[in-house]
Amino acid sequence: MATVREIMTGSAECARTTDTLVDAAKKMRDLDVGALPICGDDDRLHGMITDRDIVVRCIADGGDPSSVTVEEYGGEKPVTVGADDSVEDALRTMTDHSVRRLPVIDGHDLIGMLSQADIAKNLPDGQTAQLVEAISGAPANN
Repeated sequence: MATVREIMTGSAECARTTDTLVDAAKKMRDLDVGALPICGDDDRLHGMITDRDIVVRCIADGGDPSSVTVEEYGGEKPVTVGADDSVEDALRTMTDHSVRRLPVIDGHDLIGMLSQADIAKNLPDGQTAQLVEAISGAPANN
């Protein structure tokens, strides 16, 4: 099976630790994505911020997304995958942690993102439904 580097989406766009949630939401809208890695001034990965974090954890709790930084809502250590890891290892990591996206690391550098869709596009026919079921916990419709 292929390595993560072969199927990932390269050149991940980051939200900065000092960006507001509004800044992150605009970047997500412009890039048409639901999650962004959070990078500090050192360009190292500090966490992940999702559209769900913004809506459920900030807005629904009465927070002001224009004054709250992404670091406050997404600063937990993210689950990552190595660029030279096998796709099978990445799939296992996604399943174990119930995540649909993984930042791809080469050494200490963020070099891309691996999504459920990236893996599904590269799976043999018939395994995509199993992937969705494994990650989301929802039964696959066959």
